[in-house]
Amino acid sequence: MNKIDMYSVGLTERFIEEAKIYEGLNTGRISSQYKDLYKVITAAGELTAEISGKFRYHARAMSEYPAVGDFVMLDRTDNYTGNGVIHHVLKRKSAFARKVAGTTNDMQIVAANINMVFICMSLNNDFNLRRLERYLSIAWDSGATPVVVLTKSDLCDDIEARLNDIAPLTFGVDILVTTSISGDGYLSLKRYISSGRTVAFIGSSGVGKSTLINRLLGKNTFTTNAIRNDDKGRHTTSRRELVVLPEGGAVIDTPGMREIGIISADLTKSFADIDELASKCKFRDCTHGSEPNCTVQKAINDDILPAERLESYNKLKKEAKYDGLSSKLIEREKINEMFSGVGGMKNARKFIKEKNRKKSR
Repeated sequence: MNKIDMYSVGLTERFIEEAKIYEGLNTGRISSQYKDLYKVITAAGELTAEISGKFRYHARAMSEYPAVGDFVMLDRTDNYTGNGVIHHVLKRKSAFARKVAGTTNDMQIVAANINMVFICMSLNNDFNLRRLERYLSIAWDSGATPVVVLTKSDLCDDIEARLNDIAPLTFGVDILVTTSISGDGYLSLKRYISSGRTVAFIGSSGVGKSTLINRLLGKNTFTTNAIRNDDKGRHTTSRRELVVLPEGGAVIDTPGMREIGIISADLTKSFADIDELASKCKFRDCTHGSEPNCTVQKAINDDILPAERLESYNKLKKEAKYDGLSSKLIEREKINEMFSGVGGMKNARKFIKEKNRKKSR
């Protein structure tokens, strides 16, 4: 069994300190899951593990179960005497999550403890601005940094027009244009990945996520189907999987997600243009409907802001239970949720003040 440098796959001092609470257990990182079994990377190599009965009994929601990218505490580092047993999940520093279909408030963790989210979108048939808004809103909220990766540039006749289309959506976001045709069409991605960092590849089926990861790995680890010029090709990734790159760092491949339900979102960054316009409306609680002197509606009438973008903004606000709230009230609502168990906004201000005081020392 080959030994693994856990620092190169994202283990940090924060996780090490938390792990000290659990004496007699070993630290590992979830690399994949199949039904009730997990593949876990440890310093001694990779092993198969399952969660303990006690863990299962106390878990209140799907989101509390181990997810790909999680650091966990388990009872062994090999399978010589059977499957390992996972007893604890260490606190996540970031998580890309989506709403579970058919439920009201449960969420599925798509990738945990990630530094960056590569939102992959094809420049031909998969190109969809409304879906990109949705992905960006969740990515900003995850605690990781989003990067938009436009794939299959060889199949696009007017790349400049596509870049202009996404410009209002991607303020503060890096945009990479890639192709799977030329051997160096993926090299722009490499500068974002280094030892200790983890990048999750997110996007619809067939956009080329697995192909890009195979290029980064230098071998065909992930099977891909043939991609035709009509963009009907589909890759065969059926579950999330974390792999370690030869030069250090890790990437997470995910199954295609054409529809992605929102539980929480950061709309102030993914809709920065609307936020800026809204700050100039006559009324602070303007809903951008029929109120007088609404700057957002004026921008739509002047063909500065597409009406579809405001519709998307309102739809995502409603999904994330921020319907009827201004951007400032959304942020206040999010802070209240974060600190709900300790006094809401009052203690949030106290926390921020204390944090700033420590920085100034």
